[in-house]
Formats: sequence, structure tokens, C-alpha cells
Amino acid sequence: MAVFAPVQHIRALGQEDVTERCVAAVAWTGQHHEVAVDFSREENGISVEWKEWILHTYEGFKIFCFCHSDGCTVEVLAPDDVVGIFYFYKTRVICVNRHERFAFFVNELDFVLIEIPVDRIFASSKVDVGATGITAGLYNMAAKGQKLYIVADKGREEKGYSSSALLASSAEYDNGLTSIEALKGKRVGITQKGSTFHYMLGRMLESKGLTLDDVTIVPLGKLSAVMAALQSGQIDACILNEPNITKVKNEGYGKEITQVSAVMPYQTSGIFYSPEFAKNKDAAVRFMKAYNKACNEYYNAVVDKKDPAKLDEVVKIIAKYVKTPEADIRLGLPYVDKNGVLMADDIKTQIDWYSSHGMIDGKLDAKDVVNTSFLEEAMKK
Repeated sequence: MAVFAPVQHIRALGQEDVTERCVAAVAWTGQHHEVAVDFSREENGISVEWKEWILHTYEGFKIFCFCHSDGCTVEVLAPDDVVGIFYFYKTRVICVNRHERFAFFVNELDFVLIEIPVDRIFASSKVDVGATGITAGLYNMAAKGQKLYIVADKGREEKGYSSSALLASSAEYDNGLTSIEALKGKRVGITQKGSTFHYMLGRMLESKGLTLDDVTIVPLGKLSAVMAALQSGQIDACILNEPNITKVKNEGYGKEITQVSAVMPYQTSGIFYSPEFAKNKDAAVRFMKAYNKACNEYYNAVVDKKDPAKLDEVVKIIAKYVKTPEADIRLGLPYVDKNGVLMADDIKTQIDWYSSHGMIDGKLDAKDVVNTSFLEEAMKK
């Protein structure tokens, strides 16, 4: 049986025990061909029947029951239009049901992953300041009238600093997949369409005269699924960030083709203000003053690395609050401008690219979402 994660999305899952190598039927996914979904990276899979392509990925669900301790799956119900791909590499499958705002996932009864789309956060009017990856979803939210302001740098691709990279499986690399040009005709894994990884792939291909149509894009939902698909040979290449780049190379199943920053500068993420918070100019400027100071300290410790003790301190602070091992933090620290200054011109470049590829529904001007005046004023004080 072919075992391959679908680009499409699951709507219903029958009750089966995938730990016993049984095959469960999945209904209502892509209208093109029958594929199979790998749940455990072993010999288990579910056959995909019926076919309907689903594009929207932000509908939410809630847990309505738990899977059995013996590893059996239970019935999964979802909204009429979409459920995201379930591609967990454990045999205990999840239980979800419809909810209008959030997505809750249970895996092996030992953790809950909660996905909260940034547009839902803003819709609640309870967030004043936040940090987010800058994606097509964010721009679509703005294009549809949900106001927000990207006010400062949160992380970027900067030449000479490892952040994101294009990798090939070791087998493909050894067979000649050693350049962007060699991607033509290959299967490339990303998290989801409209993501930062989708954008980076498109821009990198275009830098060598190719387009997204020259590759087969395989959206896999999570970076862990992308890594597993690279390891199992289900995809030929992918774009990963740190610390995942180092993990893949150390484990020997992937080799680096190029760093993204070697091809293009890219504002991957930013600090945003809600429109209500932006109206409070005094508070907005004072926050930027504090953020500017934090960026200075971060840059000196992480980018310049003049004082090892300061770097250790920064790593410990971040590890404490994001609850991630310090070793992973050290590998994954992004480049941030010393003063937190946003690459405002790059926001326009991104909007133009997403719009030209049909990923923004409506018109959007960069000046509608970029507001660097708060940081500029803070830096004067």
C-alpha cells in the first residue's frame, strides 16, 4: 500500500484499530485520486475515499471524547467544510468535534495541542500586542477589514545567520538534488499553503527562473510531519527552520541545499498592535521603548555574542517561558534587528507576491498594515 499524507483534508474517520494494521475508511477528501494517510510512520494507514478538495484550514473543533487506552481510534466528526490533516506519528488517534473558534487536538492522551488562528484572536478584541509569523492568512484578515498594525521586527532571514534552509533527503541529494534548479519535478513538503514556508519556496524558485508549478507541493500541516516525510522518502525536499535543520542533518536523513537568507532577505515575523491599543499612543510608544531596549540586549547577546554569560542568560530566559530545552533554543534563535526595526519594504514585496499568486482575497496596501511610527518615536526618547 502506498502511504502518503494527503494534500487534501479529512472530514470523517471510521472506527478502527490502526495499531493492528487495520485500514480505516476516510470520506470526503480530494476529488482527484485515491491516496493513503500515514498515522504512525509504520505499516498503518487509512484509505482515502471520495474526493473533494478543501482549501480553508482555519475552521475549529473541540474534543468530544478520548481515544481508548489500547490505542483504538474513535470516530472523528468535523465541520461540513474542513478538518485539517491528521498526520501524527503515534498510533493513538485524536477525537475532535465542531467548535466555531478554536482547534483542539489530543494525541496519546498525554498532551493537548491548541491552535488559535490570529484572526480569531483579533476578533475577540482581547489582545493588545502580539507576535506572529507574517503569512497570507494575516494579510487576508487585513484585506477583509480586520485592522492590525505590524510595528516592529520579530525575526527575519538575514544573510550569514542560520534560520531557515532548503534541504533535500540524503538520497535525493546524493542523486543530484543539490541546487534550487534541481527541484524541478520534485515533491517539496511545506506546512500549509499560504505559510511562510510556501512563500519562501515560491520566491526561491523564482530566483532561478522556476515557478511553484514546476514542483509538487505537499502540505503536511506540522513541521514534525514534514521532517518525518523527508525521512521516510515521501517527499524529496523541504524548507525547515532551526533547530530542525540541525536535527535533520545530525540524524543523517537530510542535507542542506542552501540557506533561505543566501537567496533573499525576508521579514518572517513581526510585532503587531491591535487598533485599540494603537489609539493609546502613550502606551504604544512606551511599549516600543521597552521592546527597543530588549532588542538591543538580545542583539548584543545573540547576534554579536560578545559576552557568553549574556547569551546563557538570554537562552535561560527564553527556555523558561517557552518551555523548550535550552539546546533547541540555542539553535533556533533568529536574527532580530538591533533596534527592532521592521523591514517595511519587504512587507510590500510579500503582499505583492501573495496577491499575484491568488492568495489574498481582496486588495491590500502595505501602508494599511505597517506602522513604524511608534518605534521611531520611542527611539527618539
